[in-house]
Amino acid sequence: MHKLSNTPMLNSAPPSHLQSRIVRYGDLIPCTTAFIDTRTPGSDAKENFTIIGPGVAENPSQHVHIAEPHGFNIGGARQPPGCLNSQHFHETAEVFFVHSGRWAFRTGEHADEAEVILEPGDTISIPVHVFRGFENVGADTGFLYAVLGGDDPGRVVWAPEVLEKARGYGLVLLENGRLVDTLTQPLAAADSRVVQPEPREALDRIVCHVDTPALEAVVVRRDARLAELPSAVPGLIEGALLGGANPEETAPASPLDWAHGFVCRRVRMEPGARTPAFIRAEAEVVFVHSGILTIEMANERAVLGPGDVLTVPVNEVRRFWSDHGADLFVTRGGDWPRAALIVDEAT
Repeated sequence: MHKLSNTPMLNSAPPSHLQSRIVRYGDLIPCTTAFIDTRTPGSDAKENFTIIGPGVAENPSQHVHIAEPHGFNIGGARQPPGCLNSQHFHETAEVFFVHSGRWAFRTGEHADEAEVILEPGDTISIPVHVFRGFENVGADTGFLYAVLGGDDPGRVVWAPEVLEKARGYGLVLLENGRLVDTLTQPLAAADSRVVQPEPREALDRIVCHVDTPALEAVVVRRDARLAELPSAVPGLIEGALLGGANPEETAPASPLDWAHGFVCRRVRMEPGARTPAFIRAEAEVVFVHSGILTIEMANERAVLGPGDVLTVPVNEVRRFWSDHGADLFVTRGGDWPRAALIVDEAT
């Protein structure tokens, strides 16, 4: 962190400001009909969440918790054991952090090219144009925390058989991104055209294929030893999880070092760790994986627990501390975020 003098104190926002920046795990509003496979057996019990940004949900009833553009989107998926998210790919980066559950990630149009198993604390970044799907293969309900690149991450591209199966259960997807239940709402003449499976020659041109060793190479395990960013805060360890070497932040290269449009850090706050007041030049989103985190911002204070999400605006003064310790998954906007600037409270 660098020091910044003559910066306003923690008094620049209305009393409700901090709470409006927090999404509690217990307050997440799911959509159970967010995507085209919502009626397909094996995929019909999943809950999807749009936490920050518009996301990629195909149902306009999907609740968006915080719509403010960040340069990336935050979402989530909660699935019971045996529940499957069907094969698809994206046009922007997609990163998953496993909060709970045991998950099989599979690639290939038919989910037969590669498989890796992820546990809580593991991270995976799946390249664009790679068909991927994931299943909770654990014994309990699991939750995946997801980061998608861009303010507008575009639409999901589904494997052809996913669209064909969905049509058999009365669901079609329109080219404007809207999901239509033809069992209750017949298509109107004014409706956008129905999305058809991508032509085979188009898929062959664009789709990338990865085998299991290549898929394992884009996984960072929870016990991986990460290169650390310099820290002047006793008891705060920040590991470079995703993003290239960045002199602006004095950050070493991470295991997932290609450009995503955002960076991710794994932060451990030991019991008693406390930051000074500081600001950042990019949006910062904090996900609490375990432990308890206290945040002070705009003359307000809040306590966050496992599964809670906090987003802090650009140049907002904040302090973090943890009396009993916390493990955090932190996302910052841009490929080269700047170092935090410490506020000189004596001025």
